Amino acid sequence: MENYSIVIFILAVMIGLSAIADKVKLPYPVLLIIAGIAVGFIPSIPHIELNPEIIFLIFLPPLLYDAAFNISFKTFKTNINTISTLAITLVFITASGIAVFAHYVIPGMTWPLAFVLGSILSATDAVAAMSITRGLGLSHNTNTILEGESLVNDASALVAYRFAVAAVTGTAFMFWSATLQFGILMAGGVLVGLVVGKILSFIIQRIHHNSMATISFMLLTPFVTYLVAEDLHVSGVIAVVMLGLSIARFSGKIFPDKLKQQSKSFWDVIIFLLNGLIFILIGLQFPFVIKSIESSLIWQYIGYAFAITIIALLLRMARVFLQKINLQHAFDKGKHKITEDALLDFKNSLIISWSGMRGIVSLAIAIGLPVTLADGRPFPERNAIIFISVVVVLFTLIGQGLTLPWLVKRLRSKDSPVSL
Repeated sequence: MENYSIVIFILAVMIGLSAIADKVKLPYPVLLIIAGIAVGFIPSIPHIELNPEIIFLIFLPPLLYDAAFNISFKTFKTNINTISTLAITLVFITASGIAVFAHYVIPGMTWPLAFVLGSILSATDAVAAMSITRGLGLSHNTNTILEGESLVNDASALVAYRFAVAAVTGTAFMFWSATLQFGILMAGGVLVGLVVGKILSFIIQRIHHNSMATISFMLLTPFVTYLVAEDLHVSGVIAVVMLGLSIARFSGKIFPDKLKQQSKSFWDVIIFLLNGLIFILIGLQFPFVIKSIESSLIWQYIGYAFAITIIALLLRMARVFLQKINLQHAFDKGKHKITEDALLDFKNSLIISWSGMRGIVSLAIAIGLPVTLADGRPFPERNAIIFISVVVVLFTLIGQGLTLPWLVKRLRSKDSPVSL
């Protein structure tokens, strides 16, 4: 089949499976991943290669923008302490924990290669978190923490990944330089997002009566923002998130109800199609990635991936519950302006811990590993890193995705069904 025929076929499968997801009592992302794996094993289906640049440009900007646009800025600000802890501190803790395991357990994993693997799998995925937790009746605070973390942590993971790959290729690593560059990437992304947001607000304020032009501008701007930020060598992810947050605050004051409804309907279709394609593509990668590994090593590498999944989950649980204790202590002492709304209870802490699914960003940066080093030699253990990364993504999405609804139901109080 031609490539366009394959895309149409995948879209038809995606829409059909999404329609029956509720009837089979499976989260639709999990169902789509399983379908993608099955489709990938069909002999006549050619390999669809994921281009990381396409993933970051076509998929990330609209999905991040939509999530940031719909998030409550007030609740985001209330929980900024927890969100920043999970999106920055936990990312580097997870990358380090996975790196230690990989270096001492997986043959051939030098420290730089181990940190490459750790950085690939260090961040949770915004698309996965929102798709699987939607409809579970979680509290507004919990949803905002999960979405806020997933929106910001991609930038942290990408910085860690760049420095880890640089170390593999022989570039010297200096902590002060890495810290400075991380600060510049984050601050620059914030600045670009705010500036473009101001420009878009200025334009929309004058054309908002023309609904088609307004919606078109809002569709185009996330892509422009991402490209401008990346061209300036700052974080495109953070820029798009800040754009969404700033426009969300502005839209409540200026958008008429008719425009809000039209915009929401349009974006709902776009996000539905992009979400579905992402999960199908994740599943499609497994049958082709498995062919790059010697058959005698497949189960061994799957075992490594399972162990890494458990390590990442335990580190996440430890950090979330430590944050719960720290918030309570700060609140009791009256420090850091911690309000009662920002506190975490046991149930919310457990749900947040269990919601750390990996997804398309981890997959894209894994597949985007350089094929060769600067001197022309093959990138060491590239196939192993990609295979383990894909399997960890599948373990988190399928394993945690299937068990999270069950966990929420078990924790939900009979007297207050939406207390979580």
